[in-house]
Amino acid sequence: MRGIILCSLVALACKLCYIALNPKKTYEYSYHGVVNFGLGKPNLAESAVRMACKFKIAGASAQTFILQVSDLTFEEFNGFPGKNGFNVAPKLTQRIAAQLIKPFMFDYVSGHVGDIHAAPEVSDTVVNIVRGILGFFEVTVKTTQRIYELEEVGIHGMCQSNYAIEESKETKDMIVSQVVDISNCREKAAVSGGMAAAMLDKMSQQRGKSLTSTVRYVYTVRPTAEGGVIARAHGLEQQYFSPFNVKGGSFKMQAIKETELLSVSDTAGNIAPGPMENKGNLVYKFVSAEANVPIMMQNLADPIPKAVELIKHLAAANYYQIDSATTEDTIKLYQLLRVIPFEGLEVMWKQFAENAEHRRWFLDMSVEVGDARILKFLQMRFQAGDISANEARQTFVLAINHLSHRDILSMKMFLTMPFSKSNIYLWNMVVLAYGSLVFKYCASYTPCPVAAVQPLLDMAMEGMKTGSEADMVIALKALGNAGHPGSIKTIMRFLPGVAATPVDLPPRVLSAAVQSMRLTAARDPHTVQDITMTLFLQKNLPSEIRMLAFMILFDTKPSMALVSTVTAHLQEEKDIHVVSFALSYMRGYAKSSTPENHFLSTACNIAVKILAPKFGRLSFFNSKAVHIDWFNDDFLMGKSAELFMLKSAPYILPTKMMLKGNFYAIGRILQLLEGGIRPEGIKELFGTSIPGFKGDLSFSDLQAIFNVLKNWENLPSNKPVFSIYSRVFGQEWIFADFKKDIIQNFVKAVSPSAGKGTPLWELIENMQRGLSWHWTKPFLIYEARYFQATTLGLPLEISKYYQTVNGITVNAKAAVNPPMTDHLGQLMTSEISLETDGFIGYTKDFWVFYGINTEMFQCGCEFKSKTPFAIPWRFTAKINVPEKKFEFDFPPCKKELELFSMSSNVYAVSRNIEDPALAKMTPIMPTIIDCSTLAPNAWNPRVKMCFESNIYGAGVCMESELRRAYYHEYYPLSYFLGYTHFAVKVVPGRHKSRTLHQTAVDKIHFEVSRHPAITRQLLETLRRLSKVLDATPEALFNIKAFAMSGNQKPEGYDAAMYYTPEADFQNTQLIVSQVGEATNWKMCVDTSVNNNAEAHIRWGAECQSYEMSMMAAMANMPGAKPTLKAKVHWTSVPETMAEMGRRIGSYIPGMAFLLGFYQQHERNAKQEVSASVAAASADSVDVKIEFPEYTIYHEAISVHLPPTSFLEFEHDTRNTTIDGFGCA
Repeated sequence: MRGIILCSLVALACKLCYIALNPKKTYEYSYHGVVNFGLGKPNLAESAVRMACKFKIAGASAQTFILQVSDLTFEEFNGFPGKNGFNVAPKLTQRIAAQLIKPFMFDYVSGHVGDIHAAPEVSDTVVNIVRGILGFFEVTVKTTQRIYELEEVGIHGMCQSNYAIEESKETKDMIVSQVVDISNCREKAAVSGGMAAAMLDKMSQQRGKSLTSTVRYVYTVRPTAEGGVIARAHGLEQQYFSPFNVKGGSFKMQAIKETELLSVSDTAGNIAPGPMENKGNLVYKFVSAEANVPIMMQNLADPIPKAVELIKHLAAANYYQIDSATTEDTIKLYQLLRVIPFEGLEVMWKQFAENAEHRRWFLDMSVEVGDARILKFLQMRFQAGDISANEARQTFVLAINHLSHRDILSMKMFLTMPFSKSNIYLWNMVVLAYGSLVFKYCASYTPCPVAAVQPLLDMAMEGMKTGSEADMVIALKALGNAGHPGSIKTIMRFLPGVAATPVDLPPRVLSAAVQSMRLTAARDPHTVQDITMTLFLQKNLPSEIRMLAFMILFDTKPSMALVSTVTAHLQEEKDIHVVSFALSYMRGYAKSSTPENHFLSTACNIAVKILAPKFGRLSFFNSKAVHIDWFNDDFLMGKSAELFMLKSAPYILPTKMMLKGNFYAIGRILQLLEGGIRPEGIKELFGTSIPGFKGDLSFSDLQAIFNVLKNWENLPSNKPVFSIYSRVFGQEWIFADFKKDIIQNFVKAVSPSAGKGTPLWELIENMQRGLSWHWTKPFLIYEARYFQATTLGLPLEISKYYQTVNGITVNAKAAVNPPMTDHLGQLMTSEISLETDGFIGYTKDFWVFYGINTEMFQCGCEFKSKTPFAIPWRFTAKINVPEKKFEFDFPPCKKELELFSMSSNVYAVSRNIEDPALAKMTPIMPTIIDCSTLAPNAWNPRVKMCFESNIYGAGVCMESELRRAYYHEYYPLSYFLGYTHFAVKVVPGRHKSRTLHQTAVDKIHFEVSRHPAITRQLLETLRRLSKVLDATPEALFNIKAFAMSGNQKPEGYDAAMYYTPEADFQNTQLIVSQVGEATNWKMCVDTSVNNNAEAHIRWGAECQSYEMSMMAAMANMPGAKPTLKAKVHWTSVPETMAEMGRRIGSYIPGMAFLLGFYQQHERNAKQEVSASVAAASADSVDVKIEFPEYTIYHEAISVHLPPTSFLEFEHDTRNTTIDGFGCA
């Protein structure tokens, strides 16, 4: 009876906590794991790795067990399923087995795996593989419930699991199904790098995702007296990734692992595992991966000599021009530098410092070390002073841009180093860079400690205490880079009406203070809203400050209620610039289609409708803000651009102009580029008006502007003439004030009275001796990496790398006759000859990797593209300054020259460290020969178009090739999968003279001149055509482009342009004549500008064969809508042009229908197309286009900009307040 009761109690306990391991037993299991990457479509290449082994689990104590792995095999797959198979990688198997066969110890209680212990020499990568095996034993079985969910720790982190249990009627085994939601883990085993500047866009993620995963386990649990034992288990993880929306097709990762119980036996003897250390719990542990670049694999042993040789090789290969075949080696060099210790960097510096070329390459490449080593290296350079301020600026800014946030404490030292303050531009860079690093730091730590930003806060307050405008501005700009919520209290002390004490600071300081909240707007929007709203409502503040506050307010994405409040105040606003700025900004947002502005767009749409009746016709010359954007849900991509022009009474020039652009991709917002100028001194110089300026941009207008600029010496010396700034990825890196002394030095340097010793004089002397200048700049533009655990314990990585190598080479030798002796003005009476050759270009490499990346092996899918651009040159020039004659001679084209190309493909890749030279890269889309079986969806178009000139013996060719396999459900992804090539080339051709025999071109001669004889030629031609003139034509210029061949007469073209002024008319004539034997081809173009703009074009034999005319005019009659009209009329045109017009015309009805136009069949003027655009309302236009046989029209087309430019071109700065506006 006691035995029966005991068995019943054991069975009851087993029901409550089912999984158990008997510490006196040894369990032997088989294990298989495979992960593969591809598209899951037939006849497309895939990449995979597979491993198999046996393992035993034996008890070391009641809650501690030993795991021992044996019989390991590791295999790789790269190719096409069904055609290729897995291949054993014996060397890699041996390398992994050397660590994996060592014993591992783990804690195990009630079905949950605790800490894992291993020998110290076992790598984290191998321990993670063990985590993948032990993950099968992390399962919670509740036999009292059939369906339940709970949060538990697994290899993916702390995630939600959903269980379902059923009992096998045949075997009485329990079948346990577990689904893990790894998309919403509270603590997810995933990390990212390089994306601190890319803000999350939650609204975009609601429209679609670029990454989604599912994980499912199925266990067969066999009941025993000790508890449930896992008899077999199966795990399946599927992940879908796309650079776009996964709904439109995706790459697929599938990871499968299986285990099966082979035997259970009594444990024989005690196990002595040897010394071990704690490796952590079951959650995946990420390995430091800075050096594990996913797009290549190389042996990193003994990295210093390899890096030295690679720098020398890159410098030599790219000395004159960029060698596209070597640019990918820069990534290899980055990888080597990341494993070199600080002492190694010092050794390399000493070796390269005396060679200018090697020195520059080393400094440019060392910035990618990416941690405290580069800071220590730069600290040594700053202390020794053995680099120039220019070298320091370039190296420092890139090093900090790619620096880990963990090194913020090491960065502080640069704020106190004398070398940092030795150059104002270097000092600005150091301060701004520190703020940028704080921003990265705060992106990883919430809340972010104030100590991180304290040096900048102290700098700002010290600047206020001493009254130093420059110190206040740079400190506030650095605080803007930092975006630290804890800096708000300090910033408030610079803002009037917000600070506790009265503030009286210069406008540029106030401007910097307002903009310093731009990044904090996303981190603490409510506080920023309160501050900016307070500033905006203070009508006694300068217009610029109120408009900047309005900008920052909208960066916080205000609610409908807050926008309504702003709208109510704008209805009572008297400042014309504030109203115009706010209304134009909201008008742009009202039409926004980006996800982040979804709600703001609705609020602004309503606000614009409320404000339009009163303010809808404000002048185009008032302050303006333009916002335009685009977003596509299929691509999950978009872009936006904003232009700001801030003006204030009574000045004619803006106070500030700004331009910025954002890029939206895969749920993030990247602030690509922003730039601005503050023309403070120039604004004062021009004042309220420009005497003699009429606004027609004629020569008299240019002369009026020049007359004002001549007074620049009257500007104060202690204030900037203008300031500029530039921001990249939301971070301000360039800021500079240009004061009067800089302009004075420049004017003196280029003044005709400048003599020996001045910069321009020295440049000319160098060119006479022979000048050679070369510059290269390798730059890793973008490195973004995302890591996530997989069920196998292997790290999945999604990475993007964007690298460029830029280069320019200039060789020149000049002669001046007669030579200069006293001053630069002597050039005006000299003839200058020049011989020069050189190169300018770049090569950009871009990669996207999706796969498994460890220090031992890689497998996955890789997109790779290369885009070279190259313009080499070689020519001689003669410049006759007194006669205003310029001659250029170019050598003939003798070999093919590629100007631009873009090539890309997607590969299934496999690499392992034991055989790095045998890496496999199989194009996912097979070659056209192999894809003959894909007939329905295979596409391989090849196009080559050439435009050859028989006269000049050269041509331009454009060629392209695509190799695609399309699947309807894979739009838009399938549009980018496969081989792509596009190129533009200059190719040699045979010169064919007018006498039809071929000769070689000796040179191509260009000539630009102005000569009185041209006027006589024009008069003869025009009178021959009956265009009798009352005014004497004024020759503007003459251009000749001739091919010179031996003793033959030149052939080519001669173009002359003339200006014939008349009362109220501006007339120009252009005559292009073909030069050569037996040719009379000419083109005559007459243009006239008054109230209308007209052009009359004739060409052919003596300009008589073909004829067409164009006209554009603005109609603004009282009581009628302002209308822009245009017309094209042709009398006769070549048949090729007519055929092209007919082909284009066949598409117009369909395209018009898609764009929402209506069509009406009616007979209009023959051989004529006319169009009109009429202002229908404050934000819409009516468009009408008449063709000979039909008319298309569309009413009330919405436009971003108001049609005020139709109405008000007169600029009146006298009245800058609004007493009341009607509907103009």
